[in-house]
Amino acid sequence: MSAVLNSVKIDPIELVSEYLRTMERRDLPAAKAMLAPGFHMVFPGGRRYDSIEAVVEGAKTRYKRALKHFDHFDVAPGPDGTQIVYCFGTLYGELLDGSTYEGIRYIDRFTVKDGKLLNTYVWNDMAEVLGDRIGRR
Repeated sequence: MSAVLNSVKIDPIELVSEYLRTMERRDLPAAKAMLAPGFHMVFPGGRRYDSIEAVVEGAKTRYKRALKHFDHFDVAPGPDGTQIVYCFGTLYGELLDGSTYEGIRYIDRFTVKDGKLLNTYVWNDMAEVLGDRIGRR
């Protein structure tokens, strides 16, 4: 399944994986180019962000780096011509105190339409695994 943007087919898995890598590099202008108007993100605990700048700012109080190993992707048709892309994998990175973490499960759910990302919903075990280390338990 792929979306069409300016007569160029955009594979939704390629779009999602490129967006995630772009965010890891903190190339916000490139990441923003992949977003549809009104894009929003919902993270564990129901934290909603309406801009990627807000996500980056919020992350500064939790960790230095969060990176992703991709295990696999699933794509399904969604409503109104959208495609739903699930990305499954594990997180690894560095906490504010310089200690590292790895092997934390995550699932990201993206809605894609016309080669753009409409929204993202994120689930992970970071609080369960690192709660004491990041002061969240």
